[in-house]
Amino acid sequence: MPLGSSHTSPLVGVNGCSIYRTSVDRRDYLALLRDVVDRFDWLLYAYCLMGNHVHLLVETTWPTLSTGMQRLHGIYAQRFNRRHGRYGHLFQGRVGSEHVGRDEHLLAAARYVVLNPVEAFLCRQPGDWPWSSYRATAGGDARFLAVDRLLPLLGRDRTSARQRYRHFIAEGLR
Repeated sequence: MPLGSSHTSPLVGVNGCSIYRTSVDRRDYLALLRDVVDRFDWLLYAYCLMGNHVHLLVETTWPTLSTGMQRLHGIYAQRFNRRHGRYGHLFQGRVGSEHVGRDEHLLAAARYVVLNPVEAFLCRQPGDWPWSSYRATAGGDARFLAVDRLLPLLGRDRTSARQRYRHFIAEGLR
């Protein structure tokens, strides 16, 4: 795994406020995330949009994490504020990141990210939460995710790797 891999600490709304109020907000955030992933040449392994925070697991080949996150959250906050008649900061503090150095750590971080809504009692299974990368990685449309880098850690062919991914995530529920 390249040195630029990191799991961002949860990016939290100011004073714990909601950073997504509607599905329009969440779709807008994901569209901006896709743009940033493409623009900064990131590899996105996992994401999960919660109510008052977001988890991202990305790999950067250049030191662009800070610049990309600033773009993503700056534009999103402006749009969110306009849409909801608010002003000021939306996200609390700076982006923090944790280096992910080994394949086992990458898989563990990916599992942690997609199990967040289950742990928060927002759903019973990770596939029930529409605002994470779980469904795409487990078998859906994964266009802007780095599944071609994540799934080979679990199996040689995509079908068996996706099956092992679903099993690996389910083991985290126990």
